[in-house]
Parts: sequence; C-alpha cells; structure tokens
Amino acid sequence: MIRKIENIDQFNRLFNQPTHHPLVSVANLADAHLSLFEPTDFGMYCVVLMDADFGELILRGASMQYKAGTVFTMKPGQVVSMNLNAHVPPKGWMLAFRPELIVNTGLGRDFYMFNFFDYEVRDALTLFDGERRIMLNCFNTILSELCAPDDEFTGHMVRLGIGQLLSYCRRFYDRQFDTKKIRSSELIQQFESILESYLADGSDLPRRLGPPQVAWCSGQFHLSANYFGDVVKNELGITAKEFIRNKMIQKAILLLVDDGLPINEVASHLGFNYPNHFTRFFKQATGKSPSQYKKSLEQ
Repeated sequence: MIRKIENIDQFNRLFNQPTHHPLVSVANLADAHLSLFEPTDFGMYCVVLMDADFGELILRGASMQYKAGTVFTMKPGQVVSMNLNAHVPPKGWMLAFRPELIVNTGLGRDFYMFNFFDYEVRDALTLFDGERRIMLNCFNTILSELCAPDDEFTGHMVRLGIGQLLSYCRRFYDRQFDTKKIRSSELIQQFESILESYLADGSDLPRRLGPPQVAWCSGQFHLSANYFGDVVKNELGITAKEFIRNKMIQKAILLLVDDGLPINEVASHLGFNYPNHFTRFFKQATGKSPSQYKKSLEQ
C-alpha cells in the first residue's frame, strides 16, 4: 500500500518534530520513524543527503544502494521506499518543500535549472568531503531560519536558503560531469555510433520505433534522459535532441542527393510514417523543403 503525505504537518510527524513553516521542513533521518521508509509519495520536492549506507533505495522503478555522502532528489508524484539494513541506522538529512512555495517567486522562475529532480536513482550526486560540508551547512541554514521567530523576511530567507542548496546541487552535478570528462567523451562517440547504426541501410529500427528519440538513446547507456541530455549538452554545447536532428538531416541529405531517393522513401528510411512529417522536419532544420534543397544544389 502506498502512503501519500498531504502536508508538512504529516511529514513532520514522521520525525516527531514540530512544524515551523506550513510549506517547508528540514529533518534529521536519524530521528525518523521507521514507517518513513515504507512506500510513500511525499507529494513534495525533496533533497536527501544519505550520510550512511543504511539500505537499498527503491525509486522510479529502480533500486540502488548509496555510499555515505550521496544526494538524491524526488518530486511530487514519485513513490519511494527503502529496504533498510538492520545493522546500520539511518543517517542524513532531508529537505522537503511543497510546490506552492515556489509559485510566482524568484525561486520558481529559476527552477528550470534544477532538472536533477528528474534524474534516475543511478544518476545520484556523489559529494566530495568539502561539498558534503557545504551541503550540511545549507541544511542547517534553512533549519535555523525555520526555527527563528517568524517575521516579514522569513519566507524570503527560506526561499533563498533552498535556492542556495539547489544551486550547489547544480554546481556539484556540473563538477561531476567534468570529472567524468573522459567517460563523457567516450559516451559521445558511442552516441554517434548508435545513431549511425540506427539510421544505417538495412536497419529496421526506424520502421519499428520511428525516428530516434533521446529517451531511447539514453536507455542504451542505462541513464535517464535528463542526465544523458545534460552530459551531451556539457560536452557538445547542444542538446541531445539537436544532435539527433543534425544526424538525421545529414542522413537525409545523403539519401536525397547522393543516392537520389524520392522523398517518400527517405521519409520511410528515417522512420517517418508520412512524407509530409519528414518534409516539415527537414524544412524546420534547413529552411528549405527537401525538393527545394535538391533544386538549390542543381543551380
């Protein structure tokens, strides 16, 4: 049975702690009631610092055990649970905030930067010791503000604290991409190879699956589409979707010009069910329809 947390009061009862703010809470996992780790939809954005390897996390259909100093995130609607290690007590911190907190605020405006809430469990952030101390300071800063007497600045300061913590997460994720640069370069090479094989003569993938999609490509690396997209953007400066589009256009031009195939056959080769869909795709990318493109080369 899946439990759903409806509000911050309900969340705080799982830690036997008072509610200081109706939309935000910071809690110590060492104080958590064991029912916290049963299948639960927290209905909130959550950032969790695992400060011990105390069990197997099950989230978004995947499971993972994390070493101490790992951060993972959740968003409303996702169900999480843990198979606890009976010999290792829970240790770490958890920030939870309701979606209403960010509506029509600067934090909400900048929230697009924090797409790690869509990452899979295997994409968790592994902190260096100095980064872990920074994250602990962020949790403590938010907690201190929550526990301070309420005044006209409370809401603003709490959002600033959350924004700072999330910004550090983004910075540390970018560092994690950088420290895996060799692996990232290899991933790009494999990405290109996978696309070429997908679109190669004789491949039945376009017929069965349609044009290549980011989600399918990321799945070949066992990465979430968002994490995979961030690696590609960090390495190439363009999105994975743009990279796929460029490869498809290159292939389309080869088939149209060098092989002289008619438009409907090119469309079918690339996975489009209807030639007009391919024509629209081609024109959006090149500024010309396939027939206009061929004529421009003949002039």
